[in-house]
Amino acid sequence: MENNNAHESGRKVMKDVSLQELKDRLAEFSRIRGWDQYHSPRNLLLALVGEVGELSEIFQWKGEVARGLPNWTSDDKEHLEEELSDVLLYLVQLADVCGLDLGQAALTKIVKNAQKYPITKPT
Repeated sequence: MENNNAHESGRKVMKDVSLQELKDRLAEFSRIRGWDQYHSPRNLLLALVGEVGELSEIFQWKGEVARGLPNWTSDDKEHLEEELSDVLLYLVQLADVCGLDLGQAALTKIVKNAQKYPITKPT
């Protein structure tokens, strides 16, 4: 099994990960720990909101931040990765528990947004 956290010459080995893989891994993680009983949509939503709060704390006093985070330390970037991951994982799990296909819903939303906000030429 490939380790997504493996390092090669000091760099992370990148691997595309599907929402399905995340969903399956989360379901197994929860199942073997007996946590399914606690993972109601409401509880997952509240956990997600808490994680979004932790994510926002990272940016709270930084002011504007440049794309790519050029002035951030590797520890700061790792902390950000962890909090973003928590948000993503709870979101994927919430969609799964609700019986929704998050990937398809996101693609549908992009199409709807394109219709709602058509490309306009500058005048």
